Amino acid sequence: MQSNSQQTLQVSIDALKQAAGFRAADCITDGMVVGLGSGSTARHATLRVAARLSEGSLADIVAIPTSDETERLARERGIPLTTLDDHPRIDITIDGADEVDPELDIIKGLGGFLVREKIVAYATEHEIIVVDHSKRVNLLGTRSPVPVEVVRFGWRNTMAALERTGAHIQMRMAGNAPYITDEGNYILDCRYPDGIEAPADLNATLNTIPGVVDNGLFLGVAKTVIIASPDGIEIVKRRP
Repeated sequence: MQSNSQQTLQVSIDALKQAAGFRAADCITDGMVVGLGSGSTARHATLRVAARLSEGSLADIVAIPTSDETERLARERGIPLTTLDDHPRIDITIDGADEVDPELDIIKGLGGFLVREKIVAYATEHEIIVVDHSKRVNLLGTRSPVPVEVVRFGWRNTMAALERTGAHIQMRMAGNAPYITDEGNYILDCRYPDGIEAPADLNATLNTIPGVVDNGLFLGVAKTVIIASPDGIEIVKRRP
């Protein structure tokens, strides 16, 4: 059972996530194609989009969800959905992150949806990342592992190759069984004890390993990061 202080902290963090998600959702305008991210902070953005549609302050949008979970939520709340095949360019995507560095490079994937999130991100004109202040880091990899999605066939060989990059690896689990992504793959969480000094080099190395589908390094993708803290909302934009 959680103590009163733990419950208060959780409520406070959730309120910050809601503030960031709502602020991002208010950037959407009529007629846009919108990417709906996954995870706790992005969920608040999706709920705000649904509320704006219901109250009439937003109209004529279509949305592309980044996970089965987000798709179910969007359908429940009446958000009209489409596909990337029908709308290959997305105006705005709102998504969360597990880490954000000063260059606005990020780590994503602790929610388990990194492949679809990355596909949607790279089809997006304006990627907005929403986080609470605890996700800010000076160096990627110091707070979060890098999730790496791998094909189940031969995954132990893939893991051995990942270990040779210096990673300490833990298989993502769902209870007593390996976690299975929406695409039917495993996730290996790769922790780099000293952080990641050269994320672009690591990204390239990881994605050349046979069996790796993709990894949670999202580099050069975020255009805007909305950070909620007890002091208020901070909006940081990528330098040109």
